[in-house]
Amino acid sequence: MELRGVFAPATTPFDPVTGDADVISLRANVRRWLQAPLRGIVLFGSTGEGVLMDEEEKARLTGATRDLMDGERLLLCGTGAESTRGTIRLTRRVAEAGADAVLVQPPSFYKPLMTPAALRDHYLAVAEASPVPVLLYQVPPRFSGVELEPGLVAEVARHPNVVGIKDSSGDLRVLGALIDACRGGCDVLAGSGAILYAALEMGAVGGILAVSLLMPEECAEVCRAFDEERFADSGRLQERIAPLHKAVVGEMGVPGVKAALDSIGMHGGAPRPPIQPLRNRDAGKLADALAAAGILPNPVAE
Repeated sequence: MELRGVFAPATTPFDPVTGDADVISLRANVRRWLQAPLRGIVLFGSTGEGVLMDEEEKARLTGATRDLMDGERLLLCGTGAESTRGTIRLTRRVAEAGADAVLVQPPSFYKPLMTPAALRDHYLAVAEASPVPVLLYQVPPRFSGVELEPGLVAEVARHPNVVGIKDSSGDLRVLGALIDACRGGCDVLAGSGAILYAALEMGAVGGILAVSLLMPEECAEVCRAFDEERFADSGRLQERIAPLHKAVVGEMGVPGVKAALDSIGMHGGAPRPPIQPLRNRDAGKLADALAAAGILPNPVAE
């Protein structure tokens, strides 16, 4: 599976009255993102509030997104659950609904028991049972706190159905160790828009970047220019993207990304409770960050 390029980790819009996942708004957003030369779309990741959604919702939204993808773009779905059994069940459901591959975060509730041996057995069981390729997901440390050690990744990457890993640590030392561990096994995707260019220099093949929801053309072009050895162009774009990532994705998280989408005429909406919407006092900071990145407000998308 060719993973080179940038994937957009879609937010999940929710109906403001019922709280249900809003399929129509998600499809409208995906159409907008796919106007850029992105490698694909990721559903139900951290930015997509995947841990707050149930299995039926994920299967339904996967099917609703599938027919928007052309033959060359990939649809990835987050399927990490707290049990191996649950992860396999959800993986099969979204594969049946049209996912090209799955992104699997590690179980974390029983963190002290998530030894390298436990995680190895978990991932190998998922890879063996999955009808589609599997990517590991190194979740941002402030979230789960379960780290996928390079030795473990190297071992799991030898399974033929494991094709990649997303590293959202934002730490170039961690990323470099994973790239070394994966050589000859699977590809590495950066999870931080602040370090995409550096990640490509180190050997990553691309990224799954929340900031690409706001700057899809620019993020995709960082990779394309790098691949074409137009390093100065790639670097200049990285300098535009990094501050927006830090201000919105890094500091404001899901509420900030959703508010930013609303402000540029896309469908953001409120997060699913218990996550709270962006605080009013942060609205000015958000507007400043978008303006600095050259992103102007647009009318509400239909």
